[in-house]
Amino acid sequence: MPPPNMGHCLTTLPSLRDALDVVSGKWKLLILVALATGHQRFRDIERSVPGISSKVLAKELKDLEQHQLIRRTVQEGPPVLVTYEVLPYADTLDSVIFALRDWGLNHRKKIMGPVVEV
Repeated sequence: MPPPNMGHCLTTLPSLRDALDVVSGKWKLLILVALATGHQRFRDIERSVPGISSKVLAKELKDLEQHQLIRRTVQEGPPVLVTYEVLPYADTLDSVIFALRDWGLNHRKKIMGPVVEV
């Protein structure tokens, strides 16, 4: 296979940076998966993503909303009810999420030996 054209590689860097800005970090993809599996309220999301703090969850939810992957809805109360939902645009990440999962499984096998998937 011939070496990649360096000019082409350099032109892809801004779009790669944009993509990584959206999905990078420890929590964003886990939050999207939690939302996609039915967790809509802040505390439900927090409980379904072990180890995340309230402060970090609030920040990550704002980032995901800013990138138009989720919607925050406030229903006036009492009590006030805030819910989050995955928007159709987030579906464009499905192939990325599955590719990362597959890569992670293969990487784990390479480093640690065979993995039993649950």
